[in-house]
Amino acid sequence: MEKPASGIILADKPEGMTSQALVSRVKRMLQVRSAGHTGTLDPIATGLNLICYGRATKVCEYITGCDKEYVAALRLGVETDTGDVTGAVVNTCEKNFRSSEVAAALPRFLGTQGQIPPMYSAIKRGGKKLYELARAGETVELEPRQITIYALELLDGDEPNQEFTLRIACSKGTYIRSLCRDIGRALGSFGTMAALRRTAVGGFSVRQALTPETLAERLAQGDYGFVLPMDAVFAPLGSMTVDARGEALLKNGAEIPADCVTASAGAAGRRRIYNATGAFLAVGTLDGSQIAVEKRFFES
Repeated sequence: MEKPASGIILADKPEGMTSQALVSRVKRMLQVRSAGHTGTLDPIATGLNLICYGRATKVCEYITGCDKEYVAALRLGVETDTGDVTGAVVNTCEKNFRSSEVAAALPRFLGTQGQIPPMYSAIKRGGKKLYELARAGETVELEPRQITIYALELLDGDEPNQEFTLRIACSKGTYIRSLCRDIGRALGSFGTMAALRRTAVGGFSVRQALTPETLAERLAQGDYGFVLPMDAVFAPLGSMTVDARGEALLKNGAEIPADCVTASAGAAGRRRIYNATGAFLAVGTLDGSQIAVEKRFFES
């Protein structure tokens, strides 16, 4: 099987590896120059990390903006400077909680809200990342960032060790470390994140993902069947096909008359745009007498 010139790989990041190290490893295995991930996972975390290479790097911004799902371990009675168990302990509390008490505290965190990010984060302030400032001993006043939590449920509770497993469905920009901190404080105690696994990004599931070891085995066999085309990101959208004239106009950045559309399928609104041979060209909207192109993704 020939290696696709571009595509998306669903990788299952192991604990202890940075997201960038995972990208570098995949680049070496694929022998490609251009690749990027679509949302940082802390070294302590595991799970789904989508890696785009070649022309597919153009869809990174769309994946980054997708909603996400996680399974996290909340440890009560302790708060750290990093918000997870890798950090230095800054607060402790001897109170113990039943699973029912933890479950009862969760609904208040549902919906759109302001969340204060952890100081140890990649958010930039004055050209520097917050974790760089934190490591230098500097502190800054952090402003809440708007996030949305769609679902938050207790999956399991280890009451003797005060560790509780949560499932979270949330918008981009949500910090699970901050959520664990805030749940602890809402209970009149402290909380920190003991473990984290990203289980879904948009319509992609970690069940489809490959570990670096499995990825290496598949590549050694010349098997590229796991590489997704870039239009997989837009699978929920409808589609339309344009004729040769429409394709030429699109590639030249010109306006595309609606009569260049030869076929369409799916819901109205934003659509995937293809040429007559099925090559993915762009995303756009059929707007009256012409096609309004949102972004071009030429595949050669």
